[in-house]
Amino acid sequence: MSFPKNFVWGVAAASYQIEGAVKADGRGDSVWDMLCRKPGAIWSEQSGAEACNHYRHYKQDVALMKSLGVNAYRLSIAWPRVIPDGTGKVNAKGLAFYDKLIDELLAAGIQPYVTLFHWDYPLALYHRGGWLNRDSADWFADYTKVVVDKFSDRVKHWMTLNEPVCFTDLGHRTGAHAPGDKLAWAEVLRAAHNVLRAHGQAVQVIRARAKAKPVVGWAPCGRTCIPATDKPADIKAARQSMFQLTERNLWLHSWWSDPIFFGHYPADGLKVFGADAPQVEPGDMRTIQQPLDFFGVNIYGGDTIRAGKNGQPEVVSPATGHGLTGMDWQVTPAALYWGPRFLQERYKRPIYITENGMSGMDWIALDGQVHDPQRIDFLHRYLLELKRAVTDGIDIRGYFQWSVMDNFEWAYGYKQRFGLVYVDYPTQKRIPKDSFHWYRRVIESNGASL
Repeated sequence: MSFPKNFVWGVAAASYQIEGAVKADGRGDSVWDMLCRKPGAIWSEQSGAEACNHYRHYKQDVALMKSLGVNAYRLSIAWPRVIPDGTGKVNAKGLAFYDKLIDELLAAGIQPYVTLFHWDYPLALYHRGGWLNRDSADWFADYTKVVVDKFSDRVKHWMTLNEPVCFTDLGHRTGAHAPGDKLAWAEVLRAAHNVLRAHGQAVQVIRARAKAKPVVGWAPCGRTCIPATDKPADIKAARQSMFQLTERNLWLHSWWSDPIFFGHYPADGLKVFGADAPQVEPGDMRTIQQPLDFFGVNIYGGDTIRAGKNGQPEVVSPATGHGLTGMDWQVTPAALYWGPRFLQERYKRPIYITENGMSGMDWIALDGQVHDPQRIDFLHRYLLELKRAVTDGIDIRGYFQWSVMDNFEWAYGYKQRFGLVYVDYPTQKRIPKDSFHWYRRVIESNGASL
C-alpha cells in the first residue's frame, strides 16, 4: 500500500541553523547570535555564524532537494534578516535572498512551506522586552505583513511559529536556549501568552493580505504518549497523560493548542499554575482562536504509558538496552501513530508531520561516502507507523524529514548531525548519505517501498 495520491513528501531546515552569513547584506543580530557569544553556552564555543552557508549555496542545496525528489521544503525566514531592528526599516537585500530561494524552489518543482518564526528573534526587540512586552504581538504582525506582502503571490502554505514551548521554556525558564534567561513562572507564562497572541495576529494578517489563497497552520511540539498495549484502559491512560496538566510543565500540547482551538486555557493548567497564570485581557482569546487549516507537529519520540492500579496513567520505564539516538532520545516509532491520532481526535484538523528524524554519529567513510544504517532503520520504523495511521483513517497530509542537511544544532553546536546530506563544515562540501538515497526511493514509490 502507498500513501494517499497527493501526500506531501518533504524535508525541513531553519534559517539560523543553515544560512550563516550573519553579517551579510544588512542582517541584524538575533538572540541566538547573542547567546553564541556567551562563554560556555554552546558546545565547543561554536555558533551559527557560518553554519552551512546556505545563504550562498542555496542553488546547490535546492538542486540536491530536486534530486531527492521531494515536492515540498519547509523553510523558515530570519526576522532580523528582513527587518534588522525587528521593527521599522525593511532590508531589501534580506528579502531578495528569500525571493531568489523561493523562485529556485518553484523552478525545481518544490513547494515552499514557510515558517515565519523558527527562534531567531531580533536582538533589538529583546532589548525592548522581547516576548515579555505585550507589544511583541504587534511587532510580529508587522513583520508578517512584510513577508506576506512580498511572497504570498508564490507561497501558499504558512506556519506561524515553530515549537513555541522550546523558545519559551528553554529560552526563558531553563536558559538552555536563546535568549538564555532563567525567569520565574509568572514571567515565562506571560511570554507564552504573548507568543499565542502573536500567532493569532499573524494568522489574521495572512488571511487578510495573502495574494494566493493561503493554507495556514503552525508547528508545535509537546509530549507524545504511547499506550503500553492496545487495551482500552492503556489507550485511555495514554490519551489522558498526553494532555493532562498535573504539575508545572509547559510541554503539554493542551496549554498551547487549547487556546487556539477552544478559546481558553485548560482548566487543570490554570489550577496548577494558580496566581502565576497569565493575565488575559479582553479580546485576547478571540485573537488567539483563529481558524487553522492544519495542525503541524514535530515528533521525534514519546513516553510509553499504562493504566496503573487505580486507573491513573503511569510511565513505563524503557527496558535496558532501549534504542537511543545521538541525542540520547528513545527510539519509539509508535509515536508517529499515536501522536497524530490523539492530536486529531482532540483538535480535529488534518495533520502534517513537520519534523521527524534522528541525530547519528555520521562521518565520511574510507570510500568517500557516508553510511548511516541507523537513520535508515529509524525512518523506516517511524514511517511504517505513519502509514499505519493513514491506513486507520487519520488524515495526515504530509511528512517533512528533519533535516535536509547537517546543521547548527542550537546549544549542541555541530556535535549533532540530523541531515540526509552530510556537511563537511571546513570545506562546505555536501555528501548525500545512504539515507538520502533510501528516502528518494520511498518518495518515488509514494511509500509503497516501506
